Amino acid sequence: MRIDDEPDALPGRRDECVRLDDLLAQASSGRSAVLVLRGETGVGKTALLDYAVRRAAGFTLARATGVESEFELAYAVVQQLCAPFLDRAAGLPEPQREALGAALGSRGGEPPDRFLVGLAVLGLLAEVAETGPVLCVVDDAQWVDTASAQTLAFVARRLAAERVALVLAVRDADDTAAAESDPARDVYDGLPTLPLHGLADADAEALLDSVTAGPLDDRVRARIVAEARGNPLALLELPRDLDAAELAFGSGPRDRAALPGRIERGFARRLDGLPADTRWLLLIAAADPSGDVALLWRAAGRAGIPADASGPAEEAGLLELGAQARFRHPLMRSAVFRAATDAERRAAHRALAEAIVGEADADYRAWHRAGAAASLDEEVAAELEASAARARARGGWAAACSFLTRSMELTPDPERRARRALDAADARLQAGAPDAARAMLALATGGPLDDRVRARAQLLGARLAFASTRGREAPALLLSAAKRFEPLDPATARDTYLDAFTAALFAGRLADGGAALDDVAAAISAARLGDAEAQGAACALLLDGFAAVVRDGYAAGVPLLRRALDALRADPLGDEDALRWLWPASRAARAVGDDVSWSELTARHVDLARRTGALAMLPIALTERFTVELFLGDLSAALAVAAEADAVAAVTGRGLSPHIAFLRAAWGGREAEARALLDASRADVASRGEGLWLAGTELTTAVFLNAFGRYEEAIAVAERAEAHPYELGLSTWVHPELVEAAARLDRPDRGADALARLTEIAEASGTDWALGVLARCRALLAADDEAEGLYRESVERLERTRIRVALARTRLVYGEWLRRQGRRVDAREQLRAAHAFFREVGMEGFAERARRELAATGETARARSVDTVNDLTEQEALIARLAADGRSNPEIGAQLFLSPRTVEWHLGKVFTKLGVTTRRELRATAAGPRGRGLGVL
Repeated sequence: MRIDDEPDALPGRRDECVRLDDLLAQASSGRSAVLVLRGETGVGKTALLDYAVRRAAGFTLARATGVESEFELAYAVVQQLCAPFLDRAAGLPEPQREALGAALGSRGGEPPDRFLVGLAVLGLLAEVAETGPVLCVVDDAQWVDTASAQTLAFVARRLAAERVALVLAVRDADDTAAAESDPARDVYDGLPTLPLHGLADADAEALLDSVTAGPLDDRVRARIVAEARGNPLALLELPRDLDAAELAFGSGPRDRAALPGRIERGFARRLDGLPADTRWLLLIAAADPSGDVALLWRAAGRAGIPADASGPAEEAGLLELGAQARFRHPLMRSAVFRAATDAERRAAHRALAEAIVGEADADYRAWHRAGAAASLDEEVAAELEASAARARARGGWAAACSFLTRSMELTPDPERRARRALDAADARLQAGAPDAARAMLALATGGPLDDRVRARAQLLGARLAFASTRGREAPALLLSAAKRFEPLDPATARDTYLDAFTAALFAGRLADGGAALDDVAAAISAARLGDAEAQGAACALLLDGFAAVVRDGYAAGVPLLRRALDALRADPLGDEDALRWLWPASRAARAVGDDVSWSELTARHVDLARRTGALAMLPIALTERFTVELFLGDLSAALAVAAEADAVAAVTGRGLSPHIAFLRAAWGGREAEARALLDASRADVASRGEGLWLAGTELTTAVFLNAFGRYEEAIAVAERAEAHPYELGLSTWVHPELVEAAARLDRPDRGADALARLTEIAEASGTDWALGVLARCRALLAADDEAEGLYRESVERLERTRIRVALARTRLVYGEWLRRQGRRVDAREQLRAAHAFFREVGMEGFAERARRELAATGETARARSVDTVNDLTEQEALIARLAADGRSNPEIGAQLFLSPRTVEWHLGKVFTKLGVTTRRELRATAAGPRGRGLGVL
């Protein structure tokens, strides 16, 4: 049957109806589908949503609507969508269940991470879809609260095999009213979109004739069709502006105002003929964004409005009182509200506030009391402040901004007003609105503040700078804030000194003035940051170690850092402190050559960020862990980390870390790709002042150049990096690159300073990793009668570590030295081991060096094999690895932001490609030679 013959089909919307039918069919067949309907006001988005609902026989329906209002109750639309299914939340993993409960206000605790909430909603929908397909429709999605909009976008991007159809209706961005009302419009960008345009003239005329009872003058018909531009709502509403004579004879004024405004004024004119009680009831309904019918009637009762007042509005098609109070169109709501006087609007809010009972709706009551306030009112301001605290506990930072801003506006006391403005600025920063935060901060600092609050303001300004630039001026600002907190709050001062040091580390050579690390180190040394509590003492010791390294050199600072690392491993930090301190501690471990601490602390950091859903910190933790896995020589694990970083990037909207992408390209010997990544990132990094990124790329580039025997270039890059010796964890390991390049060019003088600096670090550290690499560097520059003993020492020490890359590089240069000594048999033993390792981990440059050296000894090295494992995508390889490690589908889904059903779908493809049928066979494949990579660089 043709779609035009279907009784549900919409005139003039054949293609759009077919698209929706296809979407429903896809969800029914087992694959999820998402569609965003975009178009101007009145173009028919709601009608198409209704069409989809009518066609969704056999589907479970979840429906929600955004409401235009300044009030933004966090997760209000998520509540609408999930309420019918919350009895199934018990089956969600605990972190997701707790996050969803916190978001919906059913439990207390820390603010939930928005991605954990998104994953919980995804899991809930997937659970419902186990018994049949699900259709979720959200109308006026441009007016959905920010927290819910972010959740909807997350779910839309992660749907795959759940049998869920999600359809959102969004007003076009060029609609001024919508643009001003939509704080998170871009969250829907990139989703499958169906733009809606006006009806063709023939369809427009047919629709117009269908709603016109009497004769219609041809000139009037042509005028209405032309002015409506095919907009169905305009075709239905514009004739209402004309009386019978105008319709018949074509007379009357010609209003050239914008179409949405004309429609809204038309709605407003329709109010004139309604009884006063009906208009008053409509105003109360317009003032309440919740659509709660029971609340509406309680408020109406308090205002003395009779029960039959709704009749005329319902008969006129302006208001529908069903499960919710719904206006015929959002413009009807705004028309009612704008047609009222200020006094009338305040009275409507007052009636609603008085009608709200119970603490569950305290936030709605506070907002309506604020709407009813005619002047400054501390009691209402305090209620709004309490509502902001509850919004923060639900992760609703945007809602907290609204509450705090209105609270500040109603506060009569100047000092309290300034403090609330500061709280609002902080909330705006947390909500991801730094420009608005700066404006509110300026308002706060213009008022009277005590020392502690002014210190908070200074710290917030510094963090705003760091959030926007990652470097440059942020270190000095954070340093100043830390000093200010010393006499007021030592714990906050210590944390802020760490922020200052981290900012200076990020800025590196690009910091304003170029001496950020020196200034921070001097301030830390002068401060008294010790803490009787053991964990605080370990953190203070770590800071002291950083300061000593910068001020007095590695010999002075490394022992302090080693003690701090030992303390942090022996007595782990609480979650909040660990999220702040584990990254710099990991950098310190790499800098001093403590491979045990480096591996343990980075693993702990990743696990903590995953467990707590700290998505802002997880990419940083994953980047450091990726480097660990490469140094350990576990390509499979490194690829798994990179794939997880990709998954995080997909849900956060941030691209894969340029360091990870660059390191992968350089590691695999893909110079063109590596250089393209460098060029693409350099300008952005320089503008933000991230000198640390430059240091990382210089180290990686020096390694790459040494791998391919381009020693002159390697020396130049390494010397550039060496000029900045305190870029922790990077400068330490650039010294061996400079030494190797200098030795190969027979220029020991150019490697002497690097060897001296490495000696200072390694001897202070005393670890086998540091001393093993030092022995290799000494061997490279030593006379032949001393070299072999040093090479053997290097091998012996590095065999006691987990840093397999360093061991393989020692075997390579040792083998090269043995071949030059004419000891081919001995050389082959070292070169075979080096070649096998480099081939296994995809270090193509070093593998080729080892292969050439083996060939020079008379032995032919085997080429790298390719097998079916390489057919897996990176996501499939990661899922296969996690499944082989014993993770369940829900556990894998939680880590990769997928539903268990989608994980199962991917595993089905993995089984097919690998020719296995069970997880036991998958584990056997992963453990064997074919499974070592479970993916390729």
